[in-house]
Amino acid sequence: MTAEQLLELPDDGLRHELVEGVLRTMAPAGARHGSVAARLLLRVGVFVEQQRLGRLYAAETGFRLRRDPDTVRAPDVAFVRADRVADAEVPGFLPLAPDLVAEVVGPTDRAAEVTGEALAWLDAGARLVWVVDPENRTVTVYRPEGAGVRRGQDALDGEDVLPGFTLPLPELWR
Repeated sequence: MTAEQLLELPDDGLRHELVEGVLRTMAPAGARHGSVAARLLLRVGVFVEQQRLGRLYAAETGFRLRRDPDTVRAPDVAFVRADRVADAEVPGFLPLAPDLVAEVVGPTDRAAEVTGEALAWLDAGARLVWVVDPENRTVTVYRPEGAGVRRGQDALDGEDVLPGFTLPLPELWR
């Protein structure tokens, strides 16, 4: 399947991604997943708007990461820097990797798949990937140079992607 064929699928109420030309279908997110993703989107969104750093995208926004075979992914939260937004604003799927990607782990997600997806985002050009695990109340932070886990009273840090952004983890789990 191509990205163009994916874009033309009828709306069936499910979420679809394309991975190396293969359609993947996911059920709608559960309550905890949706609540944590919304809280993260809101907190990052307010910061991005106040600082005029770029554009934030919610789940269901497709990013075309590869051609032949096509890969289109839709993270729970994505951020694109202001200097790259013009390249992103096209009809259809955005033809780039976001600077920041946040994925919220669902109860049926397998650890190996989530890790693989985070690494694929980095390979496509993302600079920072947060894998948020509400069940274990952890966030694994992936950067091109390595990964680390935040937990307990730790805070998320926007590092050089969202300079000045911090979010104490307990605020994600409320």
